[in-house]
Amino acid sequence: MPFLLPDARLEALLREDAPYGDMTTLGLGIGDRPGRVALRAGAPMTVCGVEEAERLFLLAGCETVRRFAASGCQLEQGAEILQADGPAAALHMAHRTAQVLLEVSSGVATRARRILLAARQGRHEIAVACTRKHLPGTKDIMLKAVLAAGCSAHRFSLSESVLVFAQHRAFLGRVPPREWIARLRAAQPERRIVVEAGNVDEAVLLANSGVDCVQLDHMAPEQVAEAVRAIAALGRAVPVAVTGGIHEGNAASYAAAGAQLLVTSAPYAAAPLDVKVLMQDASAVLHQARA
Repeated sequence: MPFLLPDARLEALLREDAPYGDMTTLGLGIGDRPGRVALRAGAPMTVCGVEEAERLFLLAGCETVRRFAASGCQLEQGAEILQADGPAAALHMAHRTAQVLLEVSSGVATRARRILLAARQGRHEIAVACTRKHLPGTKDIMLKAVLAAGCSAHRFSLSESVLVFAQHRAFLGRVPPREWIARLRAAQPERRIVVEAGNVDEAVLLANSGVDCVQLDHMAPEQVAEAVRAIAALGRAVPVAVTGGIHEGNAASYAAAGAQLLVTSAPYAAAPLDVKVLMQDASAVLHQARA
């Protein structure tokens, strides 16, 4: 498990869905009835968010929760994810939030895993990192899904990494790369300096100017291979990352071109994967157990 979202975050999700209680369950007068809910995979998936789903049920007031999988596990359709027992009010308070969290994060994790496996068909040592181009406010959920898939975070935030884009260089005028790279190195001596390049010549110039990594933006696999060869010819071990339109259909080609890292936002566009919810009255559960 990469990490667990804190209870304060999960409690906020519960409050968002039921800020003033559950009017339906309250109105029906069934809140105290004991019951059980089971969540199952509705499709094959790299499951994610199981630990958070467990905490959601416990925070809502369930008595016991059993997990049958952990984030990052590969599940077949129909596989049981978790089971919670408790009063109907607690089950209804938590089950939809838990279901959606599982569906969305498992969709992202499954797509990320698919891209990683596709990339390894091109070169087994390749790494795949996912960008920070996710919906604002969902960083923790998206990051957990990416890590559960076996990928890494390209950048956790603007505050912990140095990556120079063309949009930064627009303000540097005619200052030579070697000069502003040295300026960055002096200002952030403990950080790796990554600079994005838009063509092969630019990539070679940057590699020869002291960067720690060159990131190639929207270049074809053939251009990536050319840039990798040209940078290697400099005699400097400068890693090459590739970004822009990377997905499971082309990841192998980019990996085979010699890049050390593929950078993608594609997992964040993944469709949620279905998670089935079965709710039962405790008396029905007891009857089944005796049968």
